[in-house]
Amino acid sequence: MARAKRLYGCTECGATFPKWAGQCGECGAWNTLTETMIEAGGAAAPSGRTGWAGQQAQLKTLAEVSVEEMPRFSTASAELDRVLGGGLVDGSVVLIGGDPGIGKSTILLQTLCNVAQRFPALYVTGEESQQQVAMRARRLGLPEDKLKVMTETCIESIIATARHEKPKVMVIDSIQTIFTEQLQSAPGGVAQVRESAALLVRFAKQSGTAIFLVGHVTKEGALAGPRVLEHMVDTVLYFEGDPDGRLRLLRAVKNRFGAINELGVFGMTDKGLKEVSNPSAIFLTRAQEEVPGSIVMATWEGTRPMLVEVQALVDTSHMANPRRVTLGLDQNRLAMLLAVLHRHGGIPTYDQDVFLNVVGGVKVLETASDLALMAAVISSLRNRPLPHDLLVFGEVGLSGEIRPVPSGQERLKEAAKHGFKRAIVPKGNAPKEPPAGLQVVAVTRLEQALDALFE
Repeated sequence: MARAKRLYGCTECGATFPKWAGQCGECGAWNTLTETMIEAGGAAAPSGRTGWAGQQAQLKTLAEVSVEEMPRFSTASAELDRVLGGGLVDGSVVLIGGDPGIGKSTILLQTLCNVAQRFPALYVTGEESQQQVAMRARRLGLPEDKLKVMTETCIESIIATARHEKPKVMVIDSIQTIFTEQLQSAPGGVAQVRESAALLVRFAKQSGTAIFLVGHVTKEGALAGPRVLEHMVDTVLYFEGDPDGRLRLLRAVKNRFGAINELGVFGMTDKGLKEVSNPSAIFLTRAQEEVPGSIVMATWEGTRPMLVEVQALVDTSHMANPRRVTLGLDQNRLAMLLAVLHRHGGIPTYDQDVFLNVVGGVKVLETASDLALMAAVISSLRNRPLPHDLLVFGEVGLSGEIRPVPSGQERLKEAAKHGFKRAIVPKGNAPKEPPAGLQVVAVTRLEQALDALFE
């Protein structure tokens, strides 16, 4: 067997060097040399012998490829199954990231304890001891008799144990603590994370074991480590929400087996994370009296509508440049909509501070929030409250037109289900027969929408 040698490659130009240096001698870039293994014949090792899928190259026509649906199995959590696209796929690799203390280890421990009642499962931790994991399971009241726990950070030992135990599902907590003996760099480095993940992905594809990887995040909120890590795995999930708050949002940003931007909602309790099957009811916990600057909109998350409250506070600015602050909304889009409001609605805000917030910590990035955002701003500016039973959604163009948004019918049905009596929507989303008890006002221009708000 040819012996591999250790080299350091530049991530910018690809040049290789026998020793590490702070600066690349070819392109002059700083801190770009990462450790890698090269076979005597020139091939990368260990992950270069086969593809990440663990299979040799095969040539087939599309007609020869089997298109049978890949088998799925439930994780015993309806919200997690929804985010995964309907369940966990055999041989899939799922990467979960989020801030410290957000609930990554908690939800995976709950999932594995429940899955272990039906299938073999293995929990591998490199950050905690077996006693700490057992203490958490007992505190959460989880079944402990079937789940096997292993404390290990060497990837070769982990895979050898997994080949012997043959688990259906395995958790690696976390990928930044894992190292391979083929490399000398410390765990958590770019090379260690990349090579360890490659070995785990190949093992998952060869054995059919579904693997969850826990990933650390940077202070900007992105997953730490090489960007290629997100390309190697099948699904990338992000935990969102305030660690001090009660709600946790699990969002899929990549999914080879389902829809992206699917959202799962959980509530943090003393017994772990509990599913929130009707998130609209949670996000619509509003004050009893009508207050200015508050409006409800219907947003679309993955495959379901969700009603959320948008709040605005507009106040006189004492600075040369008024503040524009958003939480859960796009700040650049707010600046654009305020310009449209001035040009086509005749309502200036150049001397006003504007603060916007989506209640519950939800991030709404779709354009359907435009009309609700402007309605909240006008309500606060004029100090005129809007009715509790009013729903608004629609995209606003730069010329003041109101554009339709996808899945308008489903949004209106969700509003009617929660007792809303009136909805202002784009004309393209107006149904022929509105849901029972819901009056739909269709508008095509911003001027018409402003008139309909304060009828």
